Amino acid sequence: MAASASETAQEAAARSRVAVGLTLAMVGAVAFSGKAIIVKLAYRHGVDPVTLIMLRMLFALPIFLIMAWWASRGKPPLSGKDWLGVVGLGFTGYYLSSFLDFAGLQYISASLERLILYLNPTLVLLLSLLFYRQRISWRQMAGMAISYAGVVLVFGHEITAQGSDAAWGAFLVFLSATTYALYLVYSGELVRRLGSIRLVGLASTVACLCCILQFVLLRPLTLENVAPEVMWLSLLNATVCTVAPVLMVMMAIERIGASMTAQTGMVGPLSTILMGVLILGEPFTVWVAAGTVLVLAGIYVFTRSPRLAT
Repeated sequence: MAASASETAQEAAARSRVAVGLTLAMVGAVAFSGKAIIVKLAYRHGVDPVTLIMLRMLFALPIFLIMAWWASRGKPPLSGKDWLGVVGLGFTGYYLSSFLDFAGLQYISASLERLILYLNPTLVLLLSLLFYRQRISWRQMAGMAISYAGVVLVFGHEITAQGSDAAWGAFLVFLSATTYALYLVYSGELVRRLGSIRLVGLASTVACLCCILQFVLLRPLTLENVAPEVMWLSLLNATVCTVAPVLMVMMAIERIGASMTAQTGMVGPLSTILMGVLILGEPFTVWVAAGTVLVLAGIYVFTRSPRLAT
């Protein structure tokens, strides 16, 4: 009886752990996807990307500093090589990727932006093929083909309606996804050496400083003209859509693993489309629906590959 009760308690604890992990992964994915909605709302108040991303990073900087300090307690100091890696990854994976994304959102819908960013796993694999000669399976190739077909479908509809602006915006967001994929490809060794929270805290701090410096150099006297609504939206973006989802996704990975967390993250594009329709008034067309189905189906096929299962 005692053994049976113990097994029942362990099973209940395991189910609770999975339930909490799934909830964290889902809420984190929705919070991440809300960034595009907030950025589009802020643009309605006449703010430019340089100022907007500076405000987001300015509000997030204290939290990232606390994360870096907390994760560094009792750990050896970083070597010169480690600092070079942190600065390089912070510049590429957080500063440059974020700025390109913010700039692209001026020209395309939040729905298309999220679909392009959701191609990130395929870009990581393509870069691994280019730099490390990693082989690609037929299942992965099929998944990539399906996903890219979905993005092309939605992109074709937007460029027909908006012209060259949509092409430029989609290109900027695709560059954003590519630079973040570079970060993921090269961050593996540093993550193992420093730990994920310490690396995120330090690299994000570097990105925050880059965004603030960019603003000081390019827009030194424009902050007084920023609408109060932009300030509040930036604070929301920095906390709810930047720091909080990073922590929630990390906690989800600890409970249910990276694969299940990635699968749960498929709610991200869907939530972006729903919020885009309800909050921004973006049209929900058959092209958006079909493209979203293709992207999600392609990523599902892609991530089911045995190479990505671990």
